[in-house]
Amino acid sequence: MRSKLILSLTASAAVMLLDPTIQKVWAQDHAVLSGTVSSDAEGHMEGVVVTARKPSSITQVSVTTDAQGRYSFPDNRLDPGEYTLSIRAVGYDISSLTKAMVEPETTTTTDIKLIKTRNLASQLTNAEWMMSIPGTEEQKAMLLNCVGCHTVERIMRSTHDSDEWTQVIPRMMGYGAVSQPIKPQPMLDRARAGTPEQYRKMADYLATINLSSVDHWPYELKTLPRPKGRDTRAIVTEYDMVRPTTEPHDILVDKEGNVWYSDFGEMFIGKFNPKSLKLTEYPIRKFKDKAPTGLLSLDFDHAGKIWFDTMYQGSLGSLDPKTGEISYYPLAPEFNDDRVQLNFTGLHHEVDGKVWTKSVGTQDIYRVDLATNTWERFRPTDLLPDVKNVSIYEVKADSRNNLWMAEYTEGHLGKIDAKTKEVTWYDMPTAHARARRLEIDDQDRVLVAEYRTSKAALFDSKTKTFTEYILPEYTFPYRADFDKNGEIWASTMSTDRVVRLDPKTGGTVQYLMPSDTNMRTVFVDNSTTPVTFWVGSNHDHRIVKVEPLD
Repeated sequence: MRSKLILSLTASAAVMLLDPTIQKVWAQDHAVLSGTVSSDAEGHMEGVVVTARKPSSITQVSVTTDAQGRYSFPDNRLDPGEYTLSIRAVGYDISSLTKAMVEPETTTTTDIKLIKTRNLASQLTNAEWMMSIPGTEEQKAMLLNCVGCHTVERIMRSTHDSDEWTQVIPRMMGYGAVSQPIKPQPMLDRARAGTPEQYRKMADYLATINLSSVDHWPYELKTLPRPKGRDTRAIVTEYDMVRPTTEPHDILVDKEGNVWYSDFGEMFIGKFNPKSLKLTEYPIRKFKDKAPTGLLSLDFDHAGKIWFDTMYQGSLGSLDPKTGEISYYPLAPEFNDDRVQLNFTGLHHEVDGKVWTKSVGTQDIYRVDLATNTWERFRPTDLLPDVKNVSIYEVKADSRNNLWMAEYTEGHLGKIDAKTKEVTWYDMPTAHARARRLEIDDQDRVLVAEYRTSKAALFDSKTKTFTEYILPEYTFPYRADFDKNGEIWASTMSTDRVVRLDPKTGGTVQYLMPSDTNMRTVFVDNSTTPVTFWVGSNHDHRIVKVEPLD
């Protein structure tokens, strides 16, 4: 089946991009737009994100003020024209609409004045809400399941009492993971929603931290410190994608610099050219009309084809980037019921001609023989009888096509041997880790994002030992990966900060994003120096590029 929809987006009003092969140090570039950011309360302010955008442009560029409160846009990032400037600094608003005219070979100076905000709650990240609310770690951890579809702020502003929460929570649990406030999508398997009284403990807690019995929150709203030092040294470029329901989830960058993404909210795979700003969308087939729509995982196989899952539609697929042809591999009918939610693919089928996947609804692992289209089913969670409501998150294949599994409920790392089918489970080094996304390197070492404990753990499959790395508190990493220099990059759905960790020193750098950036996947482009970090802004229908300056 071959199908594609070409959407060309004009580049005339967009920000000019820097070819990574001719990158220069920022300090050596001419500043086409600069100024200082200050307030009466603090004077010159470090760590304020300043964003420049032209009217009707799909692109916006952001920089962060230094210790002197100064921001600077290099001339290779902004083409001539009028820009609107906006800021992000928790606790502050821009005092008035601020515009700047950029002209060739000229430095435009535009100072920005900030005032104390009157609505701090609207500026808090999910992490800052978690810092602010009272409760035990166990109680707060329940909220980690909510941030995939919406912000914690929605919960805090609600007025539901405990009885009402027992009705609201199962309704929310009945929506597919691909849902969003503007597009809720009920699952076909209604049993996964649970029953009202099942959530009484959570309902009681939520009624103590929202506005069900008070006019104002009975606790102090706490904020994270603004960036400083190296945290301020990055350029962030954001590209708007087609429609409000588009959710760029997994991100890949090919050798030509095209950015591929799976659409978590719609049945499309997108290919975006950051230089021309041309977007090509490949429509993906629906197999179940009434099931939720949206894709999750995206990955290249050994031949350069892009494999994906269709989640609740019950099929895997592969896209040939050269021809646009798509092949589909629906789950066998005897397994393909309303409970199916296929997530992820294990891609080393060059070893034995077989591809792995898993279903969230049943916690079954499946393997398909591509030559015969025959499917096998595995039940590895049967070997974790002590884990209540056991759940497998990502599955990924190593170089021998053995399958590795991240167990999400408590935190285990599992393996299915491709030849013997033997299942082995390993305890994560920190309890209740909620193992999430995986990366496997060329030595078959497995890097696991420990979602609940704000850590990443590297498992050496030869020595059977873990090395654990501590990320900043409240990071709650979704995915982590090493770059060519051995540093770890992590995404988060909570702090709106891209995290960079040096394993040798344990030191971290955190780049604050300009807006609510519900980050999922991580792609580190090692072809540039410094490396370039790409991520999807899952709730803001954007692709985000982060270019560190050191």
